[in-house]
Amino acid sequence: MTAPGLRTASLRRRLSLWVLGLLAVLLVVLGVTVDLVLGANLRSDLRERLVDRAEIAQTLVDQGRSDEEVVSAVTGDTVQARLETADGEEVGQIADPPAGPAGGPASRPGPAAPAPDPGAVVDTGDAYLLQTELSDGSRLTLVADQSPITDAVTQLRWVLLLGSAVTLALAALLVSATVGLGLRPLGRMTTLARSITSGDRGRRLRPDRPQTELGSTAAAFDDMLDELEGAERTARRAEAGMRDLLGDAAHELRTPLAAVQASVETVLRSDPPRDRREELLAGAVRELQRSARLVGDLLDVARFDSGDAPALQRRPTDLVDLARRSAGRVGGPVRVTGDPVGADVDPDRVAQVLDNLLRNAVRAAGPAGSVQVRVTGDGGWAQVDVTDDGPGVPADQRERVFDRLVRLDAARGRDGGAGLGLPIARALARAHGGEVSCEPSVRGAHFRVRLPVTPLTG
Repeated sequence: MTAPGLRTASLRRRLSLWVLGLLAVLLVVLGVTVDLVLGANLRSDLRERLVDRAEIAQTLVDQGRSDEEVVSAVTGDTVQARLETADGEEVGQIADPPAGPAGGPASRPGPAAPAPDPGAVVDTGDAYLLQTELSDGSRLTLVADQSPITDAVTQLRWVLLLGSAVTLALAALLVSATVGLGLRPLGRMTTLARSITSGDRGRRLRPDRPQTELGSTAAAFDDMLDELEGAERTARRAEAGMRDLLGDAAHELRTPLAAVQASVETVLRSDPPRDRREELLAGAVRELQRSARLVGDLLDVARFDSGDAPALQRRPTDLVDLARRSAGRVGGPVRVTGDPVGADVDPDRVAQVLDNLLRNAVRAAGPAGSVQVRVTGDGGWAQVDVTDDGPGVPADQRERVFDRLVRLDAARGRDGGAGLGLPIARALARAHGGEVSCEPSVRGAHFRVRLPVTPLTG
């Protein structure tokens, strides 16, 4: 079961819808807030107007003004007034008096429904009602109609609704254009990716502010391209190295196989004397051994490249004795010195390390040169130093010689192999927990092998 892929809905449409939705919510909140606040303020002003008119009426009564003057002074601005004198006369008139709290006329509450507290403003739904007793014993009734407030609030709601609709329509156009401008860097990234696909591998975004969201994305994109180019270069180098390896291997195998073929054909066709026949067959055996060594090196390189560590048969081994046997196999001007030093190693694999180092040293020293092998113990490590008086290794090449297929002298390399001995020697030493390094030297080359030691018994 495969994992779901990346959802690729239009980013511009999604961002536009989110912004418009958020704007719509804000407009609704704003409209509701304005409606509630404005309505509450208008109704509060209307109630305060009734209280102020009642205070004005009381002031006029205290000044001895007539009942008609009192009613005229407090009437107006949606406020109606009626004054009942102490002797029962009525001055002023209220059209359609609102129902009181008990449902009857506010001016004449029934016995089962007592009148509201004097001076208290009562909300009857359509109007505000205030009844108060004046100092001369008269009773003043004030009514303020709420319908103008209701109409104003209704008009405001329509204005807010239409304004919100127009705002959302304009915002839809502006947000789409603005989001398009904001997403323009993504378009650049898409164009760059397509140009790279077409072969322009060197282009990069190079954001000026990599700490931002798009900047970090662009920087990550550039890093990915750098890694891909690096991986491609590595793959190309590996491919080229493999071609070189196959070419060198074919060249190295062709020479000994041709020599073997020539020797065997000479023996079969001419039936030479016994001494000559043995010489030819011995040469054929040597060339076959050389071919077998090269094939073994190729197999070792293939195993190391695949990450397979070689199987080690460890046992305590005297490295001085191992070095002397390796010198005997290689031949040439090799001198081994040192006291017996034991190491817990696979003697066959360490012998392969020493054989590779000694063959290189003998080849570099030449017939008139010399090779020195010194075995010492250094704390918990055994150390084998192989030096020669050949041309040496330049300082900037001391690590490079351990790369596969590297040969500092191409002409000499044709006599000695395909440049696999040192990489194999280092890989085998590291498999033992040790190391092979190229050390500074005044004359010639100096290679050092370090391996963990173990006490010798017996």
